[in-house]
Amino acid sequence: MDFDINRSRYIKISVAKQLLQIVEAGEAIKSFVISTGKNGCSEQNGSGGTPTGWHYIRVKIGEAADKNAVFVGRRETGEIYSPLLAENHPDRDWVLGRILWLSGLEKGKNRLGNVDTMRRYIYIHGTPDIEQLGMPASHGCIRMSCTDVVELFAMIDTGIRVLICEDHLSVMEKEN
Repeated sequence: MDFDINRSRYIKISVAKQLLQIVEAGEAIKSFVISTGKNGCSEQNGSGGTPTGWHYIRVKIGEAADKNAVFVGRRETGEIYSPLLAENHPDRDWVLGRILWLSGLEKGKNRLGNVDTMRRYIYIHGTPDIEQLGMPASHGCIRMSCTDVVELFAMIDTGIRVLICEDHLSVMEKEN
């Protein structure tokens, strides 16, 4: 199947606007406020930056999980996030509710070698830190409210393309 940016459904993430949109036939049909990497954009392993370019959702994890279910290493821990749990684990980088695991599509940019998005474990996932949504605060992942990530999870399929761009419009979109 060929991918046509003007006809296909895909996810667009704007780091500048801290916004995730589901785009269908060239029009945004749903938008969510997010939080990307506090270290800005970077594809390099260990950078803590959010990787840019074209990706796809390789795996969806947590379909039947509680929206506040805690994940570690992509597995449910059996815990449900609460302020008391957070107090007992003050240094934990919370991954809650659902995981949409990204894989890069651009060899040498975000796929393979020292720039491989999947090997960096970059996800779209839920966070309890909703006061940080709308500003860069993650370790490279795309964070959403738990309610929003559950909604997004239900709206998309594995394999959907994801465009992460530093500004609101990518070069590819400006050319069309």
